[in-house]
Amino acid sequence: MHTQGNALKRGLTARHIRFMALGSAIGTGLFYGSAKAIQEAGPSVIIAYLIAGAAVYMVMRALGEMAVRNPVPGSFGEYAWTYLGPLAGFLTGWTYAFEMIIVCLADVTAFGLYMGFWFPDVPRWIWVLSIVLFIGALNLCTVKVFGELEFWLSLIKVGAIVAMIAGGLGILLFGFGLGAQAEAASVRNLWEHGGFMPNGVGGLIVSLSVVVFAFGGIEIIGITAGEAKDPARALPRAINAVPVRILLFYVLTMFVLMSLFPWTQIGSQGSPFVQIFDSLGISSAASILNLVVISAAISAINSDIFGAGRMLYGMAQHGHAPRGFARVSQGGVPWMTVVVMSAALLAGVLLNYLIPEDVFLLIASIATFATVWVWLMILLSQVAMRRTMSRVAVSELKFPVPFWPWGPIAAIVFLLFVIGVLGWFPKTQPALIVGLVWIAVLCIAYRLWVRPGGPDREMPEAQAQGSD
Repeated sequence: MHTQGNALKRGLTARHIRFMALGSAIGTGLFYGSAKAIQEAGPSVIIAYLIAGAAVYMVMRALGEMAVRNPVPGSFGEYAWTYLGPLAGFLTGWTYAFEMIIVCLADVTAFGLYMGFWFPDVPRWIWVLSIVLFIGALNLCTVKVFGELEFWLSLIKVGAIVAMIAGGLGILLFGFGLGAQAEAASVRNLWEHGGFMPNGVGGLIVSLSVVVFAFGGIEIIGITAGEAKDPARALPRAINAVPVRILLFYVLTMFVLMSLFPWTQIGSQGSPFVQIFDSLGISSAASILNLVVISAAISAINSDIFGAGRMLYGMAQHGHAPRGFARVSQGGVPWMTVVVMSAALLAGVLLNYLIPEDVFLLIASIATFATVWVWLMILLSQVAMRRTMSRVAVSELKFPVPFWPWGPIAAIVFLLFVIGVLGWFPKTQPALIVGLVWIAVLCIAYRLWVRPGGPDREMPEAQAQGSD
């Protein structure tokens, strides 16, 4: 790959890629948003995580099949462009960037809440502004520095989850640290407060909107293809390992949380992790966990800005985004996309100033629509790619999708169902409306901005420059 002009540098190792995916997908959705899902479904939220996790695995395998076969900057936006048409690529790329902005807004909002645990009198918007400026500066570093920092942030987060699960199991089995509240912690909490499915099937279904949001960001593995040192080796290892680990983390964590405390008492004031240990009288553990969830939010914001920037970089090479987004610094960083993403996140400062109490649920549900749209495009692109391939070409795939074709079909049906869920329940209907308006605006922008026979024809040359 060229190192001058407008080319990225391959500075990410398999270790970086694996932990970047963990950093993006294990963040606000688990440490803060899980309380919302628990309120909707009760202990049966565990089933929701299992079902959504299976669908996510199929999405990642579909992405992996395409990325190993053709590792390019822009990844699934590029694949949608190639196999579904220029409009599909335009919609996918911009919706992913939109998703990352919305997810980042949720993360910076949660960061402000976490800081309130220690500094309750400081307005939340001040913390939001400080983290936006810090992460923006961080993403202007070289990709190797970025990957290394993300590795350590994610390692802290993963280590904390493992320690929390182990500590929680120790409390359940031996009553460590509980004192007079030893009776409160028991596996019986999973069914003694209204049953395992206290809000019925409807509660389980409505929780899917928050559960899917929690897994959003894992697709960043595909975005790293253009900067991975050995994509044919690094991507399959990361894709096979990360979804399984995330699924285990989420399911085991939910099991421990709702066993330690009745699910009815897990609220949305700060992180449920911190709340539970604070309520159990283990204040030192609560403070340590608050530090961990803060590092988790920083890690997730970091990964999301990286992902959106690289997607817009790939689109700019085809004329689907302003050409300034394709400019890179001497360190190989598309600096303009970082600046624009940071500016967009300043909206989070305004939202946290105007509606601090209601901002998270609104942001999370909008992000769910964007996440589901991107995952659908990944699956449909993979199906379309297979239809263009001969049997010999299919047999030569280095990382084929398992359970073809029924696995991808089942995942597509599930994602369509989640979109229906957003439209059915009053709490999430605004998210579907915002999502559909966004798609409509993009279609109009495509007709006005991307002229037929114009920038699209430049694709082969731009691709050669970016993926050399």
